[in-house]
Amino acid sequence: MKEQRAGMQSINELFTSRHSVLIWMSTVYVSAIIMQFFKDPLILSSSVFTCLFTVHVLIHWNSFRIRTNKQFWLYFSIQGILIYLCAILMPDGYQAVLIGLLPVLVAQSLGFSYRIKRVVLVAFISIILFFDAMLTLGDTDELILFLPFFTLMLIIVVAYALLFFQQVHERLKTQNFLRDLQEAHKKVEELTLSNERQRMARDLHDTLAQGVAGLIMQLEAADAHMAQGRTERTQEIIKQSMKQARTTLAEARRAIDNLRAKSASEIDFREAVDDEVQHFTEATGIAVETHLTFDKRLSRMVMEHSLHIVKECLTNIARHAKADKVWVTLSDQSGLLFMEIRDNGSGFNTDAIGKEAGHYGLLGLQERVRLIGGEMKVRSSPAGTSIQIEVSFTEGESI
Repeated sequence: MKEQRAGMQSINELFTSRHSVLIWMSTVYVSAIIMQFFKDPLILSSSVFTCLFTVHVLIHWNSFRIRTNKQFWLYFSIQGILIYLCAILMPDGYQAVLIGLLPVLVAQSLGFSYRIKRVVLVAFISIILFFDAMLTLGDTDELILFLPFFTLMLIIVVAYALLFFQQVHERLKTQNFLRDLQEAHKKVEELTLSNERQRMARDLHDTLAQGVAGLIMQLEAADAHMAQGRTERTQEIIKQSMKQARTTLAEARRAIDNLRAKSASEIDFREAVDDEVQHFTEATGIAVETHLTFDKRLSRMVMEHSLHIVKECLTNIARHAKADKVWVTLSDQSGLLFMEIRDNGSGFNTDAIGKEAGHYGLLGLQERVRLIGGEMKVRSSPAGTSIQIEVSFTEGESI
């Protein structure tokens, strides 16, 4: 994949450079024609020169399609021959052709790759072509006169090409980076939506699902008593159902408020835990003993999930544990946030976690603990249940 992207990047660099080189070639063509017509207007030679020069330009225009080393050397050979023939056809304007086109051919090799050996070899072959054409059409004095110009032009064009291709390379690299960033952002959005759906599913389970399930059980019991003519007991159960319905509605509203959650900077974690405990005590009458002994700040994600974990543990105790005492402990142990929610209830079979249809409370706990990178241990016996969780703090911050 990386090799394919590197090849495409090289193609794009060559594609980008086509227009600037085309302008330069047009200047070389006009210069050669003017120099030739100024001394000896050779109509036939100029016509053939124009055709060969046009072929040279067309081949260059499609040079970005070259992708292999073998194709490059074929391209270089054809272009070198065309430049040599164009110079031969213009005996009084060949200097412009050689000095104008050979350095461009050398510089163009940088666009295919930044291999130093290739550039040096191409430059060496181009110098040989320059010497041969100069000695064929001119003399030694003319060669000595134009050699410095050719050398200077070669240095200038290669330096310009090096800077140009580096800029194009960086621009294309930035574009590829932005493209990768957009793809990553899209994946993050998809993951965020998935996480939000899971979060809403957990919140619905904690409020509506469990609340409605309790109401159904109470109404079924009321129906059974009504069928047996026990109207007083039926009325008692209906009153309990009404109270349960109000509680479920209040919890649903709290879940909606949580979806519009405050930011971490607006939440005091200790106060939030105390509020959950107070709400639990008022709703159930079960005594709760809290031990909150930590002085480090939690990240927003850890804070929100930790509050849900405490609430879900207390909710499970209220509905299933038959306990009359609960202990909530949050402390700093060896640089970790240690949470324990313990009760003196009847306990349950931990091997059945996740196997009973419709019972997803502990699965929701496990999922939340996994999302914040923590570890959870569940111990249960007829003497009570203990849920212990360890989570990393956000380093370097304190409350």
